[in-house]
Amino acid sequence: MIRIFLFLLVVGLYPDPGFGQILSLKDAIQRALSNYGLLKAGENYSRASSALVKEANREYLPDLNISLQQDYGTINAVNGPVYGFRGFAAASGGPSLPSQNWNSAFGALYLANINWDFFAFGRAKEKVRVAQSQLNMDISNLDQEKFQHRIRVSGAYLNLLAAQRLIRSQQSNLDRSITLRTQVVARVLNGLNPGVDSSLANAEVSNARIALTDAIDNEQEQSNQLAQLMGINAPAEGFMLDSFFLSRIPGGIYDTPAIKPADHPLLKYYQNRILFSDEQAKYFRTFNFPTFSLFGIYQGRGSGFSWSYSVINQDAYTHAYWSAIGPTRSNYLVGVGMTWNLTNPLRIQQQVSAQKFNSMGLKNEYDLVNQNLTDQLLLYNTKIKNAIANYLEAPIQVRAAQDAYTQKSVMYANGLSNIVDVTQALFGLNRAETSRDIAYTNVWQVLLLKAASTGDFELFIKEF
Repeated sequence: MIRIFLFLLVVGLYPDPGFGQILSLKDAIQRALSNYGLLKAGENYSRASSALVKEANREYLPDLNISLQQDYGTINAVNGPVYGFRGFAAASGGPSLPSQNWNSAFGALYLANINWDFFAFGRAKEKVRVAQSQLNMDISNLDQEKFQHRIRVSGAYLNLLAAQRLIRSQQSNLDRSITLRTQVVARVLNGLNPGVDSSLANAEVSNARIALTDAIDNEQEQSNQLAQLMGINAPAEGFMLDSFFLSRIPGGIYDTPAIKPADHPLLKYYQNRILFSDEQAKYFRTFNFPTFSLFGIYQGRGSGFSWSYSVINQDAYTHAYWSAIGPTRSNYLVGVGMTWNLTNPLRIQQQVSAQKFNSMGLKNEYDLVNQNLTDQLLLYNTKIKNAIANYLEAPIQVRAAQDAYTQKSVMYANGLSNIVDVTQALFGLNRAETSRDIAYTNVWQVLLLKAASTGDFELFIKEF
C-alpha cells in the first residue's frame, strides 16, 4: 500500500506534458467554444449584421455630392430638342451659327448638390428594424450553435470515456484469457486434459486480442471526433479524461423541467427567423407610397468664351487656361419634390404576399421543432428510468459473472469442469463488464439529451 501511495503521489506531482494532464469536460467545452471554426464564423456574421444596423441608421442622412470638371472643346449649338439619355450627351452651349466651326476654349463647372428624402412613410425606420431583426437572428443563431456545440462536445466526451473504459475491460479480458491459457497448457502437458483444450484456450486469447484491437480503434475514432469538435489536433498519446463522476448517478436526472420557448436557444432562433420575415414584409409595404425630397444645388461656371461671343463676333474667346477655369457665373436652386411610381403597388403587393407565405412557412418549421423537442423530452424521461435501472443492475451482473468465472476456473483446475464451461464463464464476465461500462455512461448521456431537449445546458453541466 505504501508503494502504491508513493506512486500516485509522484504521478500527481509530475503530470505528463500537454494532454497528459487530465482534461475536464468544462475545459473541453471552453476550448471548443474558443477554437471551433463554425462558431468563429458565426461571430463574424454577427459583427457584419451589427455594422449593417449602423449603416441602416445612417441611411436617413441626406446625400451630399460635390463635383468639378475642367474641359476643352467647342461650343457649336443647334436649335432643336435633345435628351441626355443615360448621360451620353455634351452640355455645350453657345449661339446657333449658320455652319460648323472649330473655335475652342477651356471651360469649368463646379457643383454642390444635396438631396434628402425627408419623408417616405417610415421606410428608413423599417429598414433599420429589418437590419436589427437580421442582427437578432444572427445572434440567436450563434447562441443556438454554441448550445448545440456544447451538447456535441459533451456527447463526444462521454463517448470517449466509454471507449476508454471498454479498452480497460477488454485488456482485463485478455489478461484473464492468457492466464487461463497458461493453466490449460500446463494441464495438457501433464496429461490431465486433452490437447484440444489448449487449442480452445489459444482461440480465446486470439479473440480477446481482436476485441482489444477493435476497442482501441474505436477509442482512436472517438478521440479524433472530440479533437475536431474542440478545433485542435488530436494528441498522439490520446486524451486523459476525468471519469470520477461516472461512479455516481447525477442528481439532476430526477429533475422534471419543462420546455420554455422563450429561453430555448433553438426555438429562439426559429422565432427570430419569423420576426425577421415579418419585418421584411413591413419594409416592402413602404414602397407603395411616394417619397418626398428636399434638394438644393449651387453651381459655378467658368469659360474661355466671352459674353460677347456671337454670330457676328466669333473672335471673342481665348485659349488661355487660367483665365477660363475661374468661375464667373454662379447659380443656386432649392426645391421640394415628390416621386411616386404608380405601378409599384402592383409589384409590391406580390412581394408582401410572398413574404407572408414565407413567414407562415417559418412558423410551420417552428411548430415542428417545438413538437419534436416535446416528444424527445417525453422519450428521454422514459429512457432515464431504464438507464438508472441498468446502472443499478450492472454491478450485480458483474459480481455474479466474476463469481461464476472464479468457480469454473477453480473447478477446471481440479478437473471438475471442462474448458467449454470456463470459456463460457469468461465470455459472460467480459459481456457483463462491457454492459457495465455502457450503463455507467448511458445515465449521463440520457441526462445530456434531456438538457438538449429542454434547452437548459445547466441541467447537465452543473453536475461537474
